[in-house]
Amino acid sequence: MSHTMPTETEIFEQLRQELRRGTLILAVLAQLRVERYGYGLRQALASVGVEIDEGALYPMLRRLEGQGLLASEWREEDKRKKRFYRLSPQGEAVLARLADEWRAINDTLQPLL
Repeated sequence: MSHTMPTETEIFEQLRQELRRGTLILAVLAQLRVERYGYGLRQALASVGVEIDEGALYPMLRRLEGQGLLASEWREEDKRKKRFYRLSPQGEAVLARLADEWRAINDTLQPLL
């Protein structure tokens, strides 16, 4: 059986996704210091250059809420029910620690790169 090696582009894309996964969580938590609903959150992230599709965002929001980092509630806005998310007190504490960790990693890697 012949097995073709992945191309450089395929390898890059896979590693890029791994790298982005953690940074997306950090970006989502940081944006939710202000209460937002899902679509508004996607727009806020996109406005600073962070693209995330719905298929990734909503499962992440559910997981973060399940971990106690987010609180949410359904409300009607513009005659439509929307689920609004915000950081919980635990989420604020975890975000602060993750931000410190991010800065430390960045400071360590910067001279290497």
